[in-house]
Amino acid sequence: MLLPIGLIIAIAVVDIQTPESVHLGPLLVVAPAITVAFGGAWLTGLIGVLAVAAQVVIAVFHGGLTTTNHISQIVGLAVLSILAVIVCWVRGRREAELAHVRSVSEAAQRALLRPLPRRLGSLHLSCTYLAAAKEAHIGGDLYAVARIGDRTRVLIGDVRGKGLAAVGEAAGLMGAFQEAAHQHVTLPALASALDRSACRYLTQYPGTDDDVQEHFITALLLEIPDHDSSAQLTYCGHPPPLLISRGQVNSIPSSPAAPLGMCELEQDIRTSHTFSFEAGDTLLLHTDGLVEARDSSGAFYPLEERLARWTKCSPEELIERIRRDLLVHTGGALDDDAAIVAVRRTAIPHAERLDSELGAGHGGDRRRKGWPTRSGNAA
Repeated sequence: MLLPIGLIIAIAVVDIQTPESVHLGPLLVVAPAITVAFGGAWLTGLIGVLAVAAQVVIAVFHGGLTTTNHISQIVGLAVLSILAVIVCWVRGRREAELAHVRSVSEAAQRALLRPLPRRLGSLHLSCTYLAAAKEAHIGGDLYAVARIGDRTRVLIGDVRGKGLAAVGEAAGLMGAFQEAAHQHVTLPALASALDRSACRYLTQYPGTDDDVQEHFITALLLEIPDHDSSAQLTYCGHPPPLLISRGQVNSIPSSPAAPLGMCELEQDIRTSHTFSFEAGDTLLLHTDGLVEARDSSGAFYPLEERLARWTKCSPEELIERIRRDLLVHTGGALDDDAAIVAVRRTAIPHAERLDSELGAGHGGDRRRKGWPTRSGNAA
């Protein structure tokens, strides 16, 4: 507020001190014009009134209020001040509408892609999502977790395309995963169920047949038992995760497999891959928007090189460092959505391990803990 008020005082004092042939009063319109940039309608109106009052004072000292020149200046300044107030009022209404729409949009997006729990069984998780579309929190990338007894299943995927247009497909797959994860014993069976679900969704896509064939979802399924030092992966055309173990960063080997939703394939045989995942190890799952992000020179983001520097970070710290470094690398603008999930296995408490061993041989305990039965349905 000091800037427009200071301008009004300065212009009025200088105009009064100058000869009557010099007219600086019209410059007073600058004060309400500047106020529009940062103030509301009431503040702009107040500055306009002060500017008009200053013009009246100038007129009193320079020939009187009855001169044609001064009357025209006062009227012109008043009209321009009123227009500035109207502009502020219209802008304020639009900003309020935009804020309301944005809050609804944020709530809807967060409901579709909820943050992962920080602790789940013997796992410590952290995640982040960087959307390519402006004013968006999610897009075509997705992640989800499901707790099945004393095991945790994780899904990360990437819908072909980017931005809000792919949100529907991502939401459909996450919903299918939450249901199917409790109904299928093995990851390949779960992947096949998700593939069928994706095909059903894509056949209803409101485009041509060619459009449907070009829509697919790359995905990766992960299963981590609480009381075993191994984990399983099933690939569906998705980039392999990176394992941080004993200060080393290694990529988990992947086997070729078609993405989900490739409906023209009559049969797709998927397998699971078992790897060592011990206490203290961290697994980084990501979508291709991370490794394919480019800087101004066109160089890809060096993920493995960066991870080699941060092998001792906690999942939260690791995710935050990657997020900041990625934004610096790309100059703050992403060409594709990027989802990142860090999973660390923590030490298993002795009491929890003993309880699992005592209950492992009892069918009733298996049902109580949520293990799938032989028919594939969750108890």
